[in-house]
Amino acid sequence: MSEHAKAGEQSSPITLVEAVTQALAYELKHDPDVVVFGQDIGANGGVFRATDGLQSSFGTDRVLDTPLAENMIAGIAVGMATQGMKPVAEFQFMGFIYPGLDHILSHAARMRNRTRGRLSCPIVYRAPYGGGIHAPEHHSESTEAMFAHIPGLRVVVPSSPARAYGLLLAAIRDPDPVLFLEPKRIYRAARQPVPDNGEALPLDSAFVLREGRDLTLVAWGASIKETLAAAERLATQGIEAEVIDPATLKPLDIHSIIDSLEKTRRCVVIHEAARFGGLGAEIAAQIQEYAFDLLDAPVQRVTGYDTVMPYYQLETAYLPGVERILAGARVALDYARQSGREGRK
Repeated sequence: MSEHAKAGEQSSPITLVEAVTQALAYELKHDPDVVVFGQDIGANGGVFRATDGLQSSFGTDRVLDTPLAENMIAGIAVGMATQGMKPVAEFQFMGFIYPGLDHILSHAARMRNRTRGRLSCPIVYRAPYGGGIHAPEHHSESTEAMFAHIPGLRVVVPSSPARAYGLLLAAIRDPDPVLFLEPKRIYRAARQPVPDNGEALPLDSAFVLREGRDLTLVAWGASIKETLAAAERLATQGIEAEVIDPATLKPLDIHSIIDSLEKTRRCVVIHEAARFGGLGAEIAAQIQEYAFDLLDAPVQRVTGYDTVMPYYQLETAYLPGVERILAGARVALDYARQSGREGRK
């Protein structure tokens, strides 16, 4: 799936967090039903400045500060959405979202089914998520699998400025609730041109970031950076890895992953969330269910550990790095060779 601008369009390179701001501003300008709210998102521009300048541009009726009450934020969004508005509600960190879980799970995600389609909840719940900023553990959560388990809720994670812009536009325009998780470790890690043209990227479709023939690497969010670096290292050894970013974790585009396995026959899934019950396990399960005969090796997982995210220096050891990804790749590659399954048809 392409994310590139049309020929001739020019724009200054921006960061991922700036792309979020740009997408929010576009929708506020072009859709009067869109409203943005959360803790400190107005005058202060949010804890990571993702909403910087929006209140001064669009007023306090469209960009609202709320009390420190996540349960209220989640619930008000449901009320607004069922009455024709398109709320974008920010939680300061993913680790603060849990007081709002009852409204997200019991109401937002179920409203279309409960009313047999008479009502829907076009809500975007935004939250910075993941590690990488050396914060206490409840500021570094990666519990996307918990939310992906909820029927009726989309879970979207961008991994570049262009994908952040296009996917956020699509999420706001979607008629059902979307949890939009922004990997704060790469909020300002890279810049790229992102034309402010209002063009959304499709939800539910994976992005092939690098083509290859020997190994499929599946990653999302901030882990894309290390995964692409690992693919470059493998290329120096004559191993061409295909890198797939699902972007929409629920519903998962398993078809793109299986299409890749038709070529590579080996897969490594990388995520910084804890290993047990993580989305890597779901991806591995779907691969063995739908494409077992394609595999020359068991699906490998390179993940965080089954512990709370540690503080400061230990955080680096927790997050999957290039060397750990390379080790997982080597297991998949060597299994095929040692078992005599390499190159089978």
